[in-house]
Amino acid sequence: MAAALPPPLAQRLSADRLLSALRAAGEPTRLRALALLAGGELAVGELAQALGQSQPRISRHLRLLVEAGLIDRLPEGAWVFYRLTEDPAARGLVDSLIARLDGADSALNRDAERLAEIRLAREAAAQAYFAANAADWDRVRALHLPDSDIEAAMLNAAGPGPFGLMVDVGVGAGRMLALFADRCTRLEGFDTSRQMLAIARAALDELPRGRAHVRHGDVYDPPIAPCAADLVTIHHVLHFLADPGRAISEAAALLRQGGRLVISDFAPHELEFLRTHHQHRRLGFSDAEIIAWCAAAGVNGVSAITLAPANASEIGRLTVKVWAGDLTGAAAPRRGL
Repeated sequence: MAAALPPPLAQRLSADRLLSALRAAGEPTRLRALALLAGGELAVGELAQALGQSQPRISRHLRLLVEAGLIDRLPEGAWVFYRLTEDPAARGLVDSLIARLDGADSALNRDAERLAEIRLAREAAAQAYFAANAADWDRVRALHLPDSDIEAAMLNAAGPGPFGLMVDVGVGAGRMLALFADRCTRLEGFDTSRQMLAIARAALDELPRGRAHVRHGDVYDPPIAPCAADLVTIHHVLHFLADPGRAISEAAALLRQGGRLVISDFAPHELEFLRTHHQHRRLGFSDAEIIAWCAAAGVNGVSAITLAPANASEIGRLTVKVWAGDLTGAAAPRRGL
């Protein structure tokens, strides 16, 4: 049998770094934490629940993994998120270790089951919030930002078209489909909230029959054929998600080569009440974070438009960003799906 090829130079570690990484990973709780993080970023409290240990204890284990360069720590307001490192050399080692774990291991399966329960509870809370606010969704959004300014920026970022198929990810009340209707031949939107879909259908009745459709669907498993869309929009959806990077990857997979992806969401902020009262999981995103996720999905040339409040005393004090780029490259291999 032929010997395995060594990894590229860019993916090799010095002896000291390799020993440090192996020591950090070579402990049961820390290895279990790495296995959980292979499925996407998690808050420290979620890891503590899934691993069945106290948060201070888990925080100490995570600190050692961060110091060894195996995971990244992302403080955000009162929460702290962790994700597997993007450093190619260290990530290659982590992926190799996780790939060698026994899928029948009872401890790992128990951790995964607990994490699934945590995610189901979180999704149920989000769905309850959407159901409670479906009837006045526009009023809730108006508390945070001026819709007309954001819509104008999204139209500008998308360009004049014309576009064949447009897809709106997390269609909500259907506003994006109505906004782009005169630039697109066909419009499709999907959402997990059936209450929001009912509102969207009513709002789209004014469009010519057969041009716009909405359906039930998940951002991580879109009900749209890949490589079919000329324009994909994600309007104020990412901050609700546990894995926004994966959502961007799935959205980009809907685009034809040269298709346009337009994203709007909040810049980083510290308004914790949006997390506690409005089910926001993430308190905004930086340009670097969105651009990196887009690049990994093959979307390049990303531009950013900043829509800051004119007065710092305005309700919410939130800055909105609009990012846009074109699918011109190949997506990186997906991890942890």
